[in-house]
Amino acid sequence: MINVLIEILQNIKKNGLKNGNHLYITFITNHPSVSIPDWLLKKYPEEMTIVIQYEYYNFSINKNNFKIGLSFNDIKVDLIIDYKSIISFVDPNSNFGLKLKSNEFKKTKNKKMQKTTKIKKQRSNNVIDFTNYKKI
Repeated sequence: MINVLIEILQNIKKNGLKNGNHLYITFITNHPSVSIPDWLLKKYPEEMTIVIQYEYYNFSINKNNFKIGLSFNDIKVDLIIDYKSIISFVDPNSNFGLKLKSNEFKKTKNKKMQKTTKIKKQRSNNVIDFTNYKKI
């Protein structure tokens, strides 16, 4: 499914966006392979939606990610977005969008893991926790 997005991005790179076309991309901001400024990560600690429309620069498409420069409150920022971090994308002009369940699952899984870790820390040291062991 992500190949569809890559093809769309390659088309934008080659031909640009015409007639007011734009693209919404939602991604996990705290993904290990995503690079965004700290102030943006503080503002959007879990996920963020970007709009590729009129003003973007330093746009490149790579095997595992794409790089794009965007402006946030008149501050130019370079972003590196790993394809594995993408939750969804929408092209309103063509009435097309995809929600990537596998990436959303990873985000949800991370939340559950954080909650489990917090519970484990609250338990007494003399209690053995077998929840992480598989039954043979």
